[in-house]
Amino acid sequence: MIHFVVDASVAIKWYLPELHSAAAERLLSSEFRLLAPDLIIPEIGIILWKRIMKAELTVSAAQDIMTALETVPLTLSPTGMLAESALAIAAGLKRSFYDSLYLALAVIADCSLVTADRKLFDAVKNTTMMKKNMLWVEDVPPGM
Repeated sequence: MIHFVVDASVAIKWYLPELHSAAAERLLSSEFRLLAPDLIIPEIGIILWKRIMKAELTVSAAQDIMTALETVPLTLSPTGMLAESALAIAAGLKRSFYDSLYLALAVIADCSLVTADRKLFDAVKNTTMMKKNMLWVEDVPPGM
């Protein structure tokens, strides 16, 4: 089984039609084990809240998405256990602590972080520290 860390930029695409949604949905294959820091829950909440504030989504629809997220076989890691590593990564790569929590989990789990955040991906994809731990969402292999 292949392990991937997913960030909120990918997970939200499972519920809202956006660019790269089809690629993100490939991650829901039973061939993959998905990991994320527990930070993903409030990050998804913020994305949904912004959509509600722009009148692009109803509160009820957003609540349905939060409920549906609970059914995804996503192994959540407490941010506290990632904090020390994340801080070192954040300082070394000059990335936000939030992004670095996902990166730290990918390093600890020895797998790739799948992201649809182009700014994050471009900033770290070729760094010595993270090159082997980054995967653009469109590069997710199809489930077997």
